Amino acid sequence: MSKRVAAVSIIALSFALAACSQEPGAASGPAASEQTADHAPVYAAPTEQPVDPFTYANYRQIRVRHIDLDLDVLFDEKVLEGVAVLDLVYVDGAATVLVLDANDLDIKSVEANADGAWSAAPYTLGPDDPVKGSALEIELPDAAAQVRITYRTSPEAEGLQWLAPEQTAGKAHPFLFSQFQPLYARTMAPLQDTPAVRITYSAKLRTPPELIAVMSAAQDPDGVRDGEYSFDMPQPIPAYLLALAVGDIGFKAINDHIGVYAEDYILDASAAEFEDTPKMEQAINDLYGPYKWGRYDMIVLPPSFPFGGMENPRLSFLTPTLIAGDKSLTNVVAHELAHSWSGNLVTNSSWRDAWLNEGFTSYVENRVMEVLYGEDRAVMERSLDLDALKLTVAEADRPELTALKMPADIAHPDDAFSQVSYAGGMFFLKFLEQRFGRETFDAFLRSYFDHFAFKSITTEDFLNYFETNLWTDNPDAVTKEEIDAWVYEPGIPDTIEAPSSDAFAKVSAQQAQWLAGEIAAAELKTDAWSTHEWLHFLNALPDDMIPDQFADIDGAYDLSNSQNAEIAFAWYMKAIAGGYEPAMAPLERFLMSVGRGKFIYRLYAALIENDRRDWAAEVFARARPAYHPIAQRRIEEIFAEAG
Repeated sequence: MSKRVAAVSIIALSFALAACSQEPGAASGPAASEQTADHAPVYAAPTEQPVDPFTYANYRQIRVRHIDLDLDVLFDEKVLEGVAVLDLVYVDGAATVLVLDANDLDIKSVEANADGAWSAAPYTLGPDDPVKGSALEIELPDAAAQVRITYRTSPEAEGLQWLAPEQTAGKAHPFLFSQFQPLYARTMAPLQDTPAVRITYSAKLRTPPELIAVMSAAQDPDGVRDGEYSFDMPQPIPAYLLALAVGDIGFKAINDHIGVYAEDYILDASAAEFEDTPKMEQAINDLYGPYKWGRYDMIVLPPSFPFGGMENPRLSFLTPTLIAGDKSLTNVVAHELAHSWSGNLVTNSSWRDAWLNEGFTSYVENRVMEVLYGEDRAVMERSLDLDALKLTVAEADRPELTALKMPADIAHPDDAFSQVSYAGGMFFLKFLEQRFGRETFDAFLRSYFDHFAFKSITTEDFLNYFETNLWTDNPDAVTKEEIDAWVYEPGIPDTIEAPSSDAFAKVSAQQAQWLAGEIAAAELKTDAWSTHEWLHFLNALPDDMIPDQFADIDGAYDLSNSQNAEIAFAWYMKAIAGGYEPAMAPLERFLMSVGRGKFIYRLYAALIENDRRDWAAEVFARARPAYHPIAQRRIEEIFAEAG
């Protein structure tokens, strides 16, 4: 037995075994021999986990189980600087090299702790890959239980956005926030940046004393604005769920364990908009078991945040475009909260399986909307989702990208984050709910979340668990061909639900009258329309609208200046295609003030497609400095792909 093997403690060994249980097929329900005689096993538990192609980490040999960060937040230089200490577990006792992910990190020194003594450890930082960054290879002495890395981030780190004071609402202080999904945690720290590996973490951040720091963890118990903050995350999470934000922000409680952080200008409005969050939590608790993360807080970030929300545990990041004043866009809050069960608690082990995160979460979100706001709203949202899914499938570059299980050769994890994973996954689970019955399916999902809690799994793990814990007992509910059509085959299956909304039918009837010239736009009965009804109306407008029709509807409802970002976006898409010039100045203001990718990516693409490339390029040149680095890259790709 080598010295290294002997050094693995009983605690470390037990952790290693727990880590190995994250591998597919580790514990997937009854054995095949226990299945009923009339249901031969179809989806056997996989025996080996495919290696995540978007990481350099050798996590099958050595796993990081905990990371401790001690960092200075240097706004003048736009960098984080400090030390990361990584606790190691040897899955392979003969391993002598630790490989980590790093991207644009300036490594100052690397040390290893063997038998309680720190010493310099030889290391190499490999060449830079435009997607994966660099491999940090560290030679370990025998019995090394930890490594300590002193480093500095880059001002251009893609996972961090540094805002100057003038880019914030208060205009007096700078702001920093992170976005690490899917593979940008490696721009903040050297680690195993793959969802296949889960870690606990602790952190100390030092900031200018007038600012507050928050992280996706238990917050500093003192809560004093003193420039020194400590955090602890005792539950194991994948690296992409590390998160931090630093700025001149306040806090407002919603109840004893849910609250909102935001800049002062939007704090009260955010708390009012999200006041139903405790009801959302209760609805999911009733359906799928208790919330397992302690507190649930939210932070409303500056407008440059490129997503609607990010499910960082204990602290969801949200866009200010959700603050509509009528709770009409709070389904995004329900989505991020639902991730506390689907995604954070049970995680896809690779981005090929992103639907396990996003499809499950979209399904839970819709169920929450039904509990809180009624079946009509849930149906309307599914109807809009189906429209978005059909558009995504129609526009897909490759048919393989329209199956739930992503192909092995996806060029970037971003390819997995489309309506296929979100809406497609949700409709697959809706299909299963309809076939097995809601009560039975709810019980199954609850057991699924409990069984795989704090583990990372593959599509095949889910299918095996589904087969052995639901399908075996109800063998006639579905066929293998139907399941395969949803999971592995491209396109939209014939068995998809066709949600039908009476409210949408009434909107369509009025729209037909207006388009036929039977009534003026001002005569439309819109007083009781929800955001969803407006979106249905706008999305269904024909491509051949004439200028007078654009002017009529805009004059009646001032759509070009709508303060509801979803409505404004839908209107701008129609205005661009129809060449409606009065909408262009408000569109420019929108592009200059909103950084949410859902909106701006498609708007720039539509402008290019409709012969407004030069105008779009000029607007982007001015808006670019305020966009998040992720958004900057995506928009540059849109221009490049258009030629």
